[in-house]
Order: sequence, then structure tokens, then C-alpha cells
Amino acid sequence: MNVILKFLIFASAFLYLAAADADSEDDVHMIKLTNDNFDDEIKTNNYFIKFYAPWCGHCQKLAPIWSELAEKLNTKSGGKVKIGKVDCTLHNDLCSQHDVTGYPTLKFFKLGAEDSNKYRGGRDFSSLVTFIEEQLGESVFDDENSVDEPPKPVSALVELTEQTFAKHVSLGKHFVKFYAPWCGHCQKLAPVWDELARTFEHDTSVKIAKIDCTQYRPICTEFDVKGYPTLLWIEDGKKIEKYSGSRAHEDLKAYVDKIIGGKADQVEKSETDKENASVVLHLTKGDFDHAIQNGVTCVKFYAPWCGHCKRLAPTWEQLAQKFIGHNVVKIGKVDCTLENNKELCTEQEVNGFPTVFIYKNGEKVSEYNGNRSLDDLYNFVSKHVSLSDKAVDHEEL
Repeated sequence: MNVILKFLIFASAFLYLAAADADSEDDVHMIKLTNDNFDDEIKTNNYFIKFYAPWCGHCQKLAPIWSELAEKLNTKSGGKVKIGKVDCTLHNDLCSQHDVTGYPTLKFFKLGAEDSNKYRGGRDFSSLVTFIEEQLGESVFDDENSVDEPPKPVSALVELTEQTFAKHVSLGKHFVKFYAPWCGHCQKLAPVWDELARTFEHDTSVKIAKIDCTQYRPICTEFDVKGYPTLLWIEDGKKIEKYSGSRAHEDLKAYVDKIIGGKADQVEKSETDKENASVVLHLTKGDFDHAIQNGVTCVKFYAPWCGHCKRLAPTWEQLAQKFIGHNVVKIGKVDCTLENNKELCTEQEVNGFPTVFIYKNGEKVSEYNGNRSLDDLYNFVSKHVSLSDKAVDHEEL
């Protein structure tokens, strides 16, 4: 029995050290935080921190992505955020102090803020960068020498999981790649699929997505996926057909155009034309207080470079159109990147983009944190219109 116990202890120690080595071998750019330097470091910059244990399987899977974040952000001169990590097996008191109850726990510490924000999203590179930019209210990869042109979103391709798949495909048209990372044909298709997603990035009639069948096998089985890659056209949650044509970008684009009626080939209006045609109120620091003084006003605070804001934009326009002619309700938006609006966004406690607040007779009454579909937003606004408000309106909501 003593021999077996010694063997188990030795094996555990070996695995622990192996995991620790694997976690640190690519961390040359990582900032390692400890009991001694943690408090001083977070007073110098914004920090996105991974609290982890070397033996944790999920931590080991996240390690290369976290290292890539550190490489890209910690090496930037004058960087807006630092990427760090805390080994909770070595600094247990520090992790307890920050309410770490599972591994990995990811928290954003904004410079000067009293509390940290816990990250709860996907652990892919794009999702992590999007979260960072929402916390900062600006892009982390923009070129400081060309501030006039907002950076493109990190990725137009939607990466689905077991938690997001059903809801994502339940409404609308979707072209989904079911794949396995080890599959050679999948690897060859990957850059083409990314390009296809960028092609239809601003087309609200279709979404381009992918799902890893090695991680989410039940979903792939449900859709009768028997080989990789499998490309399926899905509408309102139902499989319509399997694509079996050429996997060249132009052929894939032609296929999508054909199904959605060629919308992708339509010439987009200029930004000026779009602004002139908009029924959304464009609010500024100068007219904001007057605009929200009477009735119900729902306001979107946004940044033009924000990917989530771009996706919300057409829905927000539709929301405003639903309330055209309404005596009580107004739908507005504020561009927080404009110099004269920055103070306004700070005053209104805007901490990320997009932020949606509703005001009644000049007072902020609620923040919207729900689904960003047109129906959900419409219901959110409608419930803040009282019976007395409706009585003076010519059109029932």
C-alpha cells in the first residue's frame, strides 16, 4: 500500500510539473502576477487577468490563446491594456481575495475602477478581444497614425458552441460549416470561409458560421453530419440543404447570393445617404437633455468601430421606424467617439458598446441587457409606455 501511495504522489507531482511547464513555455510576453506585485501592477494600467491552476484542463486549453493575447497586446508601445495571469496554486490568498471559485476565471481590472468585471463569454481569441474593446470603449488594434478610419471587426465569422447554436440558427438564414480541426480539407477551406464571412459581414439577411464537431458532437449528429467539412444551409432552425459544389470563394458567394436573392450584389448607399434616410434621432451633448425631457426616449450609446454596434444598427433603424408618428416614444443614438459627446457618455455611465438606456420625462429608468432582436427591443420600449401615455397617442403600440 505504501508503494502504491508513493507512486501516486510521484505521478501527481510529475503531472503538475508537466502542466506547469506546458503552461509557461510560450509565456515570454506574459505578465505573471503574484501576491507581491498584483496591487501595484493594476494601479499602472488596465489589466485582463487569468486566474488559473496549472493542472486544470480548461486552463491548459486556454493557455496558447492567452499567450497570443499577451504577445499582441503586451508588446504594444503605450498599450491600452495588459494581459496577465495568477497561478492560484501558488497564490491562493490572492485568488480568494478576488472571489476565484473555479478555473480559469478571467477578470478585467479597469484602471481607477473599484471593482473588476468577470468575463463569461467564449474563450476564443475574437471573443476575448471584443470583450476587452467593450471594457475600454475603443479598439486595441487601431493604427494610431490613421485615426480617421475605424478598424474592422476582429472577425465576421460566428463561432458557434453547444450553448449558442440553437438560439443563433433559430431565426433567419444561416450558412454553417461543420468541421474538425484535424481535417485537411477543413484546414484548406478555413481562410476561404473567413473571406466568405467578411463578404457578407454587413448583410443582415444571412449569417456565416462554423461549429467544431470534435467539441460539440451531439449537434453535428443531430444535423446528420457524417464527414468533414459539411456545409449546410439552415433557415429558422431547420436544415434546408447540403452544399456540394466547389469550395472556391466565388462559387460559395454565388450560392449564397442565389438563395438570398442577390442582396449581396446590391450597391450600398453612401454613409451620408444612410444618415439622411435614418429615422433615428442623432443626439449630442448639446441637445441630449432637451430630447429626453418629455415622454419615453430609448437611446443607444455606440462607437462606429464596434462590431456589436454595427450588427445592431439595422435593427435599431427598424425599431425607430416602428415608432414613427408616436407622440410619446423617441428612438435615438449617441456616437461616444465624437469629442463633444465623450463627456455625455461618461456622465451617463456608459461602460461598453453598445449600451442601451431608456429615459422617461428626463430621468434614466432602465438599462437594456436582453436579446438584441427587434421584437425584444420593441417589447422593452413598449412596457415603459404607461396607460396614460397611450391614451394621448393616436396609434396603439
